[in-house]
Amino acid sequence: MAEATAPMEIDGDAPARSNKDKAPLASDGKSAPWVEKYRPQSLADVAAHRDIVDTIDRLTNENRLPHLLLYGPPGTGKTSTILAVARKLYGAQYRNLILELNASDDRGIDVVRQQIQDFASARSLSFGAKSSVKLVLLDEADAMTKDAQFALRRVIEKHTKSTRFALICNHVNKIIPALQSRCTRFRFAPLDATHIRERLEYVIKAEGLDVAESGLTALVRLSNGDMRKALNILQSTHMASQHVTEESVYLCTGNPMPKDIEQIAYWLLNESFTASFRYISDIKMRKGLALVDIVREVTMFVFKIQMPSDVRVKLINNLADIEYRLSFGCNDKLQLGSLISTFTNARSALVAAAQ
Repeated sequence: MAEATAPMEIDGDAPARSNKDKAPLASDGKSAPWVEKYRPQSLADVAAHRDIVDTIDRLTNENRLPHLLLYGPPGTGKTSTILAVARKLYGAQYRNLILELNASDDRGIDVVRQQIQDFASARSLSFGAKSSVKLVLLDEADAMTKDAQFALRRVIEKHTKSTRFALICNHVNKIIPALQSRCTRFRFAPLDATHIRERLEYVIKAEGLDVAESGLTALVRLSNGDMRKALNILQSTHMASQHVTEESVYLCTGNPMPKDIEQIAYWLLNESFTASFRYISDIKMRKGLALVDIVREVTMFVFKIQMPSDVRVKLINNLADIEYRLSFGCNDKLQLGSLISTFTNARSALVAAAQ
C-alpha cells in the first residue's frame, strides 16, 4: 500500500499577486493560439487561486508533494498549475520526467498497464533537475473507465516512492473513491471577473490590440469565469475585426447582445403569443441566434426583474426545462412556443399578485 498522505488544509489568507508587469510568457510565434502563448510558465504567473497555488508551491519547496486531484470547470488554471510545478521541479528538462496523457483519448485499462506502468517503473534520470521523482499528468481523468481507474490505483500504490500522480478533471464525482482517497484534492472555482479582466488587459497590451472598454466588458461577461474561453474569443474577434467592440465580440461568438435580450424580454412580457412568436422568430433569423442562447440569457435577465419569489422560481424552473429539452435536439418552434407560454403564465401570475 502507498503511504497515506495526511489531509491538507488550504491556506485561505494567502496574499494575492498581480499579473501586471510580468515578463512575456512563452511564445511560438504570431500564429500560436494565445491560450498557449500566454499560458503561465511559473506558479507566480497563475492568475488566481493563490491559496491553492501557494500551498502546492510550499509542498514543492519542502519536497512533500503528494498525489494531486485538481477538479473544477474548464479554463480555471488546473493544467497550467501542474505544468508550472513540473517546470519548477525539473527545469528545462521537465518533458523528460513527466508523462502527460489526455485520459479522454487514452482512457482504457491498457494505457494504465502499458504506458503509465512502464513510465512509473522505469529508472529515473534526473538530468540535473531538483527532483528525481517523476510526474504522471492525467488530464480529463474523469473520462477514464472504471477498470482503468482501479488499475491506476494499484499503480499508484506500487510506485509512490518514485512517482507522483496528478489527476485533472471537471467532474470529481466520476473519479472512484479509491483514487480520491489517495490524492490531495483541490477545487478550482470559476475565475473572478477581476482576474479575467486583468489577464485580458495584459494580453491586449502585449499584442497591441485596439479594444474598446465595452468590448473588454463583453469578453469578461461571455467568458463565465473561463480564461481559455476569454482568450479564444479575444483572438478570434481580433482576427475578424481590428477594432474589438461589444458588437464585434457578440457577432463573432453568435451570442445575443444584451439590448436584443432586453427587447425579447419586453415582447415576452407585453406582447401577445402570436406577436411574440413572430418577432422572436424574425430576430433569430436576422441575427442568426440560437434559441438555447436566448433562453439562457433570458433566464439571467429574469433575475433582474422585480417579481414575487414564487413566480420567479417557477419561471426559472420552466426555462431550465426548455433549455434541457433544447440540449437534446427538441424542435425549436415547439420550444419557442413553450418559452412564450411560460412567460404568458408568469404574466397572469404577476397580474393576480398585483390585485
